[in-house]
Amino acid sequence: FHYYKKPVRNITMHRTVPITRLGFQSRPSLTAACCSRFGVAPAGAHAPATWTIPARSFSAAATGPQLPPTDLKPEPYSGPNFEEVKHLRDTYLSPAMFHYYKKPVMVVQGKMQYVWDDKGRRYLDTIGGIVTISVGHCHPKVVEAGVAQMKKLQHSTTIYYNPEIAEYARDLAARMPGKLKVVYFVNSGSEANDLAMLMSRVHTANYDFIGLRNGYHGMSVNTMGLTALHTWKYNQAQGFGIHHALNPDTYRGPYGPDVPNVGRKYAEDVKDLILTGTSGQLAGFICEPIQGVGGTSIPPPGYLQDVYKYVRAAGGLCVADEVQTGFGRTGTHYWGFQTHDVMPDIVTMAKGIGNGTPLAAVVTTPEIAKALTKRIHFNTYGGNPVSCAMGKAVLKVIDEEGIQQRAKEMGAYIKERLSDLKTRHELIGDVRGKGLMLGMEMVRDRQTKEPASAETALIFEKAKDYGLLLGKGGLYGNVFRIKPPMCITKADIDFTVDVLDRSIKDVQKDIHDSKL
Repeated sequence: FHYYKKPVRNITMHRTVPITRLGFQSRPSLTAACCSRFGVAPAGAHAPATWTIPARSFSAAATGPQLPPTDLKPEPYSGPNFEEVKHLRDTYLSPAMFHYYKKPVMVVQGKMQYVWDDKGRRYLDTIGGIVTISVGHCHPKVVEAGVAQMKKLQHSTTIYYNPEIAEYARDLAARMPGKLKVVYFVNSGSEANDLAMLMSRVHTANYDFIGLRNGYHGMSVNTMGLTALHTWKYNQAQGFGIHHALNPDTYRGPYGPDVPNVGRKYAEDVKDLILTGTSGQLAGFICEPIQGVGGTSIPPPGYLQDVYKYVRAAGGLCVADEVQTGFGRTGTHYWGFQTHDVMPDIVTMAKGIGNGTPLAAVVTTPEIAKALTKRIHFNTYGGNPVSCAMGKAVLKVIDEEGIQQRAKEMGAYIKERLSDLKTRHELIGDVRGKGLMLGMEMVRDRQTKEPASAETALIFEKAKDYGLLLGKGGLYGNVFRIKPPMCITKADIDFTVDVLDRSIKDVQKDIHDSKL
């Protein structure tokens, strides 16, 4: 027998730990159940009073929303178990590497929008390897293209002619507007943005560069300087010649969406920065059409049009960082910059370009491309034939399977459902984004917009327990990043929103119960 008409679940209490051990400084204590080493905002963010949260002993997946059925089946896994891999990682890999979740997920297989752990459990992946899986994990056409090329020639550099790099450059250039027809292949977004800076400086013979606060552009020394989030910047010399303008964020910034000519209001800060923070002569300006790591912040209409005008008047080039927004992800357009009705001088791209293979590119005009002929420019792995074969296959899949249209339709559906969820949860402050490049910001108070960083971390953990893998970003770690493989279905979206709904309720109940 049991007490009560609705029995109480068996619970285990967790001890509290000093919050300074979790990354906060001079703050109240917070429980180990509330935060993990990487589940909270960095030092200086907002923290709650002490909570002691009960940990449910039942399986969330067995009692909560259920993943849609699928015919996709994982292969039997026979490799090392989690503890063995953890030991190897802790022993031989960099201690600077971080992981999601208090108990990390060990992903061993992926098919389309799903991944499986070493125990055979399936998860819906709504962050796609940090916005890198564009057309689906291990998409058969992409895999087949890579395997076929590996059987012919695994590596060759650009000192030899090879059809793969030439054909791929042609196919990629065909998808670029205007005079953007010359392609440089590299291996990562950091490399692409680094090269774009070099190209701009050499072409213009100017040095100063402007980026946006809250932006992210990579982890090389130069791109770390462009990045304007302290959590991604080492306390070392970087950023010489780089200036950061006000982020045109209509949710948290000084000018909201209802301010007349809000785009121009924010653009005036760039104009002022050119006149007061530089010599008046620029090498370039770089901007993400939608900020990724920074929390899905979108410049308002007209902003980039005015900024591009000011930058070009100062002799600079305009660089569009399409590392996360490109290849149809915004739905309405193939490239994110097209949603702002501008034409950049240089476009950088990575992540979804290869659906997971190390591949990136810089695309520019013939005139600007000539700048690098003043010296030798070479990249050993840039344009690798296997990567190029897989990149060509990604372009074909996007076209043949209507991926851009799918991103538009599925993006509109999930945004509608998330907006409805916002009406039911005061914790949700904002839902924003385009296509399948979405963000949901969590706040404790919609008026003050105090970041709900700790609550976001708890919801993040709960969602994983239900089988949903999310991304998390923003300066305060309080924005859910929802950027799934673009093969996601309506049933997957329903599951995503249902899990978020259930997870928010669970966390709010746990917090309430802990205060009784």
